[in-house]
Amino acid sequence: MSELQGGPGALFAIGGAEDKLKKRTVLQEFVDAAGGSKARIVVVPTASALGPDVIDVYRALFAALGAESVVGVRPENREDADDPAFIAPLNDATGIFMTGGNQLKLAGVVTGTAFGRAVTAAHARGAAVGGTSAGASILAEHMIAFGRTGATPRQRMSQLAGGLGLVQGAIVDQHFAQRNRYGRLLSLVAQSPGLLGIGVDEDTAAVVRGSHLEVVGRGAVTIFDGSRITSNAHYAKRSEPILASGVVLHVLPATATFDLQDRVLLSYGPQPPASEIAEMAAAEADLRKLAKEIAAEGVSPRYYAERKRREGRRTKTNRSAAAGESRPEATEPITAGADPDLPDRTQPGQ
Repeated sequence: MSELQGGPGALFAIGGAEDKLKKRTVLQEFVDAAGGSKARIVVVPTASALGPDVIDVYRALFAALGAESVVGVRPENREDADDPAFIAPLNDATGIFMTGGNQLKLAGVVTGTAFGRAVTAAHARGAAVGGTSAGASILAEHMIAFGRTGATPRQRMSQLAGGLGLVQGAIVDQHFAQRNRYGRLLSLVAQSPGLLGIGVDEDTAAVVRGSHLEVVGRGAVTIFDGSRITSNAHYAKRSEPILASGVVLHVLPATATFDLQDRVLLSYGPQPPASEIAEMAAAEADLRKLAKEIAAEGVSPRYYAERKRREGRRTKTNRSAAAGESRPEATEPITAGADPDLPDRTQPGQ
């Protein structure tokens, strides 16, 4: 068994066509989340029609990115998916990666089997679980099995199948902008407004940790929130256009983070390191103090002299109190322009 600890691992929903030759940003992020130089990754190419070659490609890629070991496990049917020999490698994995291909085949083989339950268990103990294209869609509880392209949402535009349920309350679509899948995802949100629609571009990952989603890669993640939608999906016929009014749209580029539970943007743009955040907080405190000083401009110079004198006396009093001496009665604070003991030098003739 893996020694991973600390709760569920990261989920990587990759929109397909991830860079495998140059920066390989998305794949590097996955390897890092799986343990970096200690990563033990299992590649699951069940959806692919490419045969053993696809395992060789990802084995070479993940090894080049620093993974300790990479093995391929390919259940071809539900009997395989219930076979302990296919499940055993998952028990020691720190990362599980499902390739692209036929989404309906992947769902038909993996969901509801011992293999699918082993993937879920690996995630629960801390393994990073991800997939590209079809492997991204199956991460959700409800996955798109197939459907048509187009920008306009229409009735009967797509069909759902059961997923692994690792991403709750959402539907994940992939190759999103490149294959114009806005309409089919929006049609599903119109039919099931309680679900968030998450569309992931190519060479891009929606990385989910807990309820937070972060965008990594070259493209964007598009989110449809139909919480307040007005729709005619319940009576639109055949392939008629579906009314979808009041949908909240979020287009999130790299570095943006989003709260899937509260459905709000959390941050965007590169975040400064903790040391810079502390310095900015100190600078803000200094600015606030300076703002008070500026607001007091126009008060007589004697106001500042008296303020410094009283601050010095207060400091001395605090030191005496700390040494065990009795504390004198506190003095009244000075209010700019309202000190009865000081003449207002700002008035004419003063």
